[in-house]
Amino acid sequence: MGRKNKLQHFAENRTFEHLLQYTYEEIIQGFPVKGKWHQDFFKNSNPIVVELGCGKGEYTVELARKFQKKNFIGVDVKGARMWHGLKTSLKEGLKNVAFIRTRIDLIEYFFDIEEIDEIWITFPDPQIKANREKKRLTSPRFLNRYKTFLKPDGIIHLKTDALLLYDYTLEVIDEQGYQLLYANEDIYHSNIKNEITEIQTFYEKKWLAYDTPIKYIRFKLPLQK
Repeated sequence: MGRKNKLQHFAENRTFEHLLQYTYEEIIQGFPVKGKWHQDFFKNSNPIVVELGCGKGEYTVELARKFQKKNFIGVDVKGARMWHGLKTSLKEGLKNVAFIRTRIDLIEYFFDIEEIDEIWITFPDPQIKANREKKRLTSPRFLNRYKTFLKPDGIIHLKTDALLLYDYTLEVIDEQGYQLLYANEDIYHSNIKNEITEIQTFYEKKWLAYDTPIKYIRFKLPLQK
């Protein structure tokens, strides 16, 4: 994407009412919608699902299309990419979609205790170097953040092309005593017909073109003490 297009997207992003972006100082002082997503933003009591590292927002938008009795929030730091999901959801009049532009290591500032029902992590950076393990979105460091706002029965979904991240996440689940619900190393050769295979991100399609096995894990975290 050229610099001119990026600047145009950044400018248009400021006009979208369903995009929430604040400075670091404003976030730390208190995100105004925290604990109020149901009543102040979505204005309903439907379950809230968050996609972390949503990129262009394809998964967030497609989930919102398929499950109109749920609310969906895409989170990413790249505003120019997110513009695509913002534009599409606005054009289609999807009222159950929101986006947050922020670093994911600040995610606990945006949601209150037990405010979120599900988390999707779709094709995150696997952070392959050992010294960057803490930056993996399924590391204990990040999972402890999710505990602060995920409901007791809340589910986490991971979809990835990276075997390293898949194996690492299974190890974390086992070591931390989390509840593994399902794991599959190659979902597209397993006769699965639901949102796990029917919804594909830009990067997922790219890897599928090279016949890369796509992996999926679904699990639960223990209650926050």
